[in-house]
Amino acid sequence: MNGNSKRILIPFILLAAIVGGLFLWRQPAAPTTAQASLLPLLTAEDSASDGTSPFARATIPNDIEFPRDFGPHPEYQTEWWYYTGNLEGEDGRLFGYQFTIFRRALSPPMMDNGLPLTESAWRSNQVYLAHFALSDIANNAFYPHERFSRAGAGLAGAQAAPYRVWLEDWVIEEIAPGQVRLLAQAEDVGLDIVLMQTLPPILHGDGGLSPKGPEPGNASYYYSQVRQQSAGTVRVGSEVIPVTGLSWKDHEYSTSALSLGAIGWDWFSLQLDNGAALMFFQIRREDGTLEPFSSGTFIAADGSITYLDRAAWELTVTDAWTSPTSGAEYPAGWRIQVAELELELEGRPLMPNQELNVSTVYWEGAVEFNGALAGARVRARGYIEMTGYAGSMEGRL
Repeated sequence: MNGNSKRILIPFILLAAIVGGLFLWRQPAAPTTAQASLLPLLTAEDSASDGTSPFARATIPNDIEFPRDFGPHPEYQTEWWYYTGNLEGEDGRLFGYQFTIFRRALSPPMMDNGLPLTESAWRSNQVYLAHFALSDIANNAFYPHERFSRAGAGLAGAQAAPYRVWLEDWVIEEIAPGQVRLLAQAEDVGLDIVLMQTLPPILHGDGGLSPKGPEPGNASYYYSQVRQQSAGTVRVGSEVIPVTGLSWKDHEYSTSALSLGAIGWDWFSLQLDNGAALMFFQIRREDGTLEPFSSGTFIAADGSITYLDRAAWELTVTDAWTSPTSGAEYPAGWRIQVAELELELEGRPLMPNQELNVSTVYWEGAVEFNGALAGARVRARGYIEMTGYAGSMEGRL
């Protein structure tokens, strides 16, 4: 057996032992041994010894098509369906939520050691990971949860028509045209809401092609569905609270990695009370500079789109918060200026501690901003994700 054969087969042997014990696993206070053992499989490099990749690369603009691309893309190594939202109870009680299902391929589609996979409902080269977190703002309480599973035997998977993504009983599913239900239940909290599409999907970058670095193929296909009207319930303990609000969906798939020297990113998604929305991300480098391929998109209230390159915005950190769990120091206040839009916003987290101490430690939480757009006062709520503060993300994406 040659070295490449071992490199491909060993992950499957380990996966059978590791994932088999994780099907009913729930979020602990810190990563377990089994969890740590799975991480090399999820973060293994995709390149062969000659530098080539057996997976597809994102290289062509305007290559996103619906409804096909609501579903999975197993020819790419990494993919996620990412939902965040700001919800409010009838009494004004605020909540934030994140519900994400990730897919990671351990080998190219339908291949193992260069041969087609045998027909078996139990065998799969796909691992799924899900994060569900609820922020109970009034009670300053944060509830993060994580699950792993493999795609075999229907335990996890994704499909385009009808649109459905699931990991066991955590489910994202289309229930009617333009309507999607999110369902995630844990011991202490739960989410059951329906999202109503109000705008067509927004393609980021160059027709959905979003570069992350200068290397050929170091890019993703990336679209969002913003300003989705949301209604349903959240559960905290035994208390079930009817809620309404706005949700944001990101779907991204790629075979890429952070460029050498990049350590993490800050991702902003804000929904303004005048009907507009703003997304931008900046990739941070270990020398303190930003990756030039950082970019963003502004969606005006009338649906018109302005694409933002790295030079379009100025972000100033105005405060910081140190995690008592990881010891990481995160930004906890921001001033955003986009001169060409006459946009200036200043904001903070709705509560400081929204750090997920899961297999990868990162901060993702509900935020609120106030400011002005073209001279008119605006307010925004949304979500910010910050990675690489508790340890470099290099080699994990």
